[in-house]
Amino acid sequence: MLTDPLTSAITEAEKLVATAPHIRTEQDLIEGYRYLAGGIAACVHSAWAVEAPHPTFVTGTGPYTKMGLDNPDTLYWGARIRDDAEYVVTGRRGTTCDLSFQVLAGNYTDAQVPGNVTAFDDRELHVADDGTFEVRFGPGPADPGNNYFTLTPGSSQLVVREVYSDWSQRRGTLRIDRLDTLGTPPPEPTHDDAAARYRRAGKALVSRVQTWLQFPQWFYLDLPVNTVTAPRPTPGGLATQYSSVGHFELGDDEAMILTVPASDAPYQGFQLGSLWYISLDYVHHQTSLNNAQAQVDPDGMIRMVVSARDPGIANWVETLGRSHGFLQFRWQRLARELTVADGPTAEVIPFDDVPAALPFLDRNRVTPEQWATRIAARQTAIADRMLG
Repeated sequence: MLTDPLTSAITEAEKLVATAPHIRTEQDLIEGYRYLAGGIAACVHSAWAVEAPHPTFVTGTGPYTKMGLDNPDTLYWGARIRDDAEYVVTGRRGTTCDLSFQVLAGNYTDAQVPGNVTAFDDRELHVADDGTFEVRFGPGPADPGNNYFTLTPGSSQLVVREVYSDWSQRRGTLRIDRLDTLGTPPPEPTHDDAAARYRRAGKALVSRVQTWLQFPQWFYLDLPVNTVTAPRPTPGGLATQYSSVGHFELGDDEAMILTVPASDAPYQGFQLGSLWYISLDYVHHQTSLNNAQAQVDPDGMIRMVVSARDPGIANWVETLGRSHGFLQFRWQRLARELTVADGPTAEVIPFDDVPAALPFLDRNRVTPEQWATRIAARQTAIADRMLG
């Protein structure tokens, strides 16, 4: 059968999921099967949507196709490119906080992180008064003053990120064209081409599962549990982004108090992730907080409570019953280096001691009706992104 390579890969990927070393509960396993379904959808879509001579931006991770500790505040777009071709990306800047571009050489695998060719945000581009822009990528020579960036040998992916610091912001538009094929159609697929695409989808699926099971071992799980690192440039070469990471282990009768200064960075965000290295449900639950969503105390600090039980405060970050998972802070569009003083502190306390740990408790409290309003705002904002 033409689809045999894909079905065999799905079986292999399912075995990887079912035997993942972090599985402790039925919830962990069921989440793994849902994660697998999203991976199948994303890999099949990419294999059939991508035409190498006629590139297009494809989103490989979103609310239902998660991977790589996806940021709830970010839209991710990627296109396959060649290092010897000329490309033009045109678009109109949305109202999102940040718009960044990154060229990678190679792919994320369970053995390596792809090389970073170039990374920059829209502050390095000429953007017209109406928000439109045009940026070119090719063999060179580079001319950033005219929005031209070099594709060095090995360049294989162009990744674009749009970051929301407020979920009422609106995304822009993006299009990529390869100049020597623009105006021509791709060839109709043959039997061999169809078979190759199913093989490609299967290979990508297995690699996807293997990669993101391994990735946390490099950057998270060797850290002491229930701690967070000082802010540091994000691994992988993202321009103007710092991050602070950790992993938590909490009982039902425990809570983690995370305290961090409200930043002068245009974007500051925090999220929880499961050990599948994906975001928790951020549509129907408050498992992340950014600049606009987090309540800031009068002393300029943001105090968040990470717990399974509801403490009745605005900055509760829900673990959704998980006893273990990942912690991730991000700061983006920075104009300065961050220091330890800009970063978070973490303290685990008995859940019943949460009120005493919050110096501005009366300001932090929310009613069930106010909490429902917060969740409704999340649901409608994600729906408005139209990424279903």
